[in-house]
Amino acid sequence: MPVEIIEPGLATSIQDLGRQGFYNVGIPPSGAVDRYAAIAANILVGNGPGEAVFESTYMGPKLCFTEPGVVAVTGAQAPVFINGTAAPSWESLQVAAGDVLSFGIFTAGARVYIAVAGGLNVPIVLGSRSHYALGAIGGFEGRNLLAGDSIPIGQLAGTPGRAVPEDMRPVHSREVDVRIVLGLYDFRLSENGLSALIDKPWQLTTVADRIGFRYAGNTLEWVPREQPFGAGSDPSNITDAPYPVGSIQVPAGTEPIILHRDAVSGGGYAQVGTVISADMDLVGQSSPGTKTKFRPVSIDEALDARRKYMDRQRKLIQLW
Repeated sequence: MPVEIIEPGLATSIQDLGRQGFYNVGIPPSGAVDRYAAIAANILVGNGPGEAVFESTYMGPKLCFTEPGVVAVTGAQAPVFINGTAAPSWESLQVAAGDVLSFGIFTAGARVYIAVAGGLNVPIVLGSRSHYALGAIGGFEGRNLLAGDSIPIGQLAGTPGRAVPEDMRPVHSREVDVRIVLGLYDFRLSENGLSALIDKPWQLTTVADRIGFRYAGNTLEWVPREQPFGAGSDPSNITDAPYPVGSIQVPAGTEPIILHRDAVSGGGYAQVGTVISADMDLVGQSSPGTKTKFRPVSIDEALDARRKYMDRQRKLIQLW
């Protein structure tokens, strides 16, 4: 049963939990920017946690179901409608042939996830169905969705009537603390520069997509030095190095960029810190204007946060 795209929403793509093992050759993991929300949507409809879902940014799509099925919406807080009638999110819903799913204006958060029982049956590319825009691979025909597209669905009856408990649903705020591990190049910052990074709030700009989230509000001061051979003239330039997903680079010292799921794998800007894996969903659900504090934590604290994040996922998967 295909799902017909009546209106594509904004930057709507097909994502699963990403592809691994190719970052060393420049192909990022891609996958859902908010992994927890994507997993939740799948579990609600009876899919495995890694099935492909729709991911929409700031504006949801309008979808028509050509056959009966089960659907769930998670992620950002946004009004959900079936045939114009309000419907709940974070619950699995039965839809009939001809039913239309649509959205109102997002009220908190930045991305919604839509799972359909059976998963989105697009081709697997390098181990994943996730769309990677810069490489034009994965997803539906290697691109974001357009009106008139018809997305095939796998064979699974689905389970209506499931609901994620309220205490397991994230609450999205316009003021967030994002935990980071300092390094690899934080030593390049002066004392004032480090203070500007971690002691003062930053504001997310409108440049916030699957590649990177750019922040403004302060200026970082760098320790003066003669640039090494192979580095550029910008004080934040280094000789090219790999970029971890979640790393924070600061071109010109003024606007930190958190590299996300579709980020390039290396380049010539110093990475002054890396967002811990447990907070990458939080970054992904930040909308422009979100006031953000970068809070340094130790490696042990980061690993403890990751364990708690994974335990939360396991608890979600074990609900049914």
